[in-house]
Amino acid sequence: MGADLSQLKRAVYLLKQSKCTVCFTGAGISVESGVPSFRGEDGLWEKYNPDLFEIDYFYKHPEKSWALINKIFFEILKDKKPNKAHYALAKLEELGYIKAIITQNIDNLHYLSGSKNIIEYHGNSRTLVCKKCGKKFNASDFDLSSVPMCPHCNIPLKPDFVFFGEMIPKEAQEKSEELMRQCELVIIIGTSGLVYPAAFLPMLAHKSGAKIIEINKTFSEYTDKIVDVFLEGSASEILEEILVELDTH
Repeated sequence: MGADLSQLKRAVYLLKQSKCTVCFTGAGISVESGVPSFRGEDGLWEKYNPDLFEIDYFYKHPEKSWALINKIFFEILKDKKPNKAHYALAKLEELGYIKAIITQNIDNLHYLSGSKNIIEYHGNSRTLVCKKCGKKFNASDFDLSSVPMCPHCNIPLKPDFVFFGEMIPKEAQEKSEELMRQCELVIIIGTSGLVYPAAFLPMLAHKSGAKIIEINKTFSEYTDKIVDVFLEGSASEILEEILVELDTH
């Protein structure tokens, strides 16, 4: 079942009027690709203790940490492909309707779908980083069933995504906040609005005068507070409906 038609038409109107639209995506957009979410009934944090993903734990227990990281991130993500929602956003960017995507996801699916201007707020799983020399490496060049080591420093490499207890990368944070202050429209897709500081970004856009569209299967922390148009349902279906409306009107 698709979106409410009147709400859909209002969303398309706002998208056509906006000179600067930013998408803000969370785990919900990737569920249709078979990527498990972190929260909720079947979320990863129901199965694994989030404390095991604290940065201090990683440094103290790199072998235990890497075994778990490989199991629940790299093994799960290695065969995942973008779904229709990811491709629809890439198409909207190509058509000039979307300026940028800010994603909380580390699954690389926006990147693989062909989107160009992506801010990976929490990093990504494509690369590994040495926290001593700062060099980055392609994760695909390593056997992740054992601890990958920096070839220069001979210390464990870290996945290039944010652990609990780590700061958001400065460049990603600054670019995201700048975009949210400048944009006229934000499209929130598949996020609960519970994870800070990322959850603050749509609030910043709203405070700066932007309109807010939300595409979600359930209400979020944003819905009753800042959202102008709520489209309930599958991101793939709704984004494809938006593309059809843009093409036919």
